[in-house]
Amino acid sequence: MSSGRGRESGEGSSSRTVSAPSDQQQQPAQLSRYESQKRRDWNTFGQYLRNQRPPVLMPQCNYNHVLEFLRYLDQFGKTKPEPPGPCVCPLRQAWGSLDALIGRLRAAYEENGGSPETNPFASGSIRLYLRDVRDSQAKARGIPYKKKKKKKINQQTANDDTPNFQMQSS
Repeated sequence: MSSGRGRESGEGSSSRTVSAPSDQQQQPAQLSRYESQKRRDWNTFGQYLRNQRPPVLMPQCNYNHVLEFLRYLDQFGKTKPEPPGPCVCPLRQAWGSLDALIGRLRAAYEENGGSPETNPFASGSIRLYLRDVRDSQAKARGIPYKKKKKKKINQQTANDDTPNFQMQSS
């Protein structure tokens, strides 16, 4: 089977007059899911900047543009009340989705020549925004993130100690 794949790629590249473009065209098939998402997110953010009036060039981009982009994405959010009914809370993207998006864009910025020192996706303002989204979504579900995690860990430690003591005394 592997020899057949080799012939197919050989045939495809022989039909092209320049070998470099065929290498670039074969790359997308080899990209991981993460790399594909990162490329798609980078292109989407670039398109968002080009659609601004006036258009914003990537070197001119700062954390405010990133925050505006995240708020723009909220209109496509899927967080809706259950059961559906009148709700005054705004639609938002899920915190986990935004966090992953920022991570991919942060990496893409540096891979595309941006310096880590000027990376608008690494700004403290972006981290604060993500924390606010996480906390507001957690509050809406009635789950305080940090407190519950700490309690769980403490309860597990206490529960792990208690059964051992009770089993020994029984």
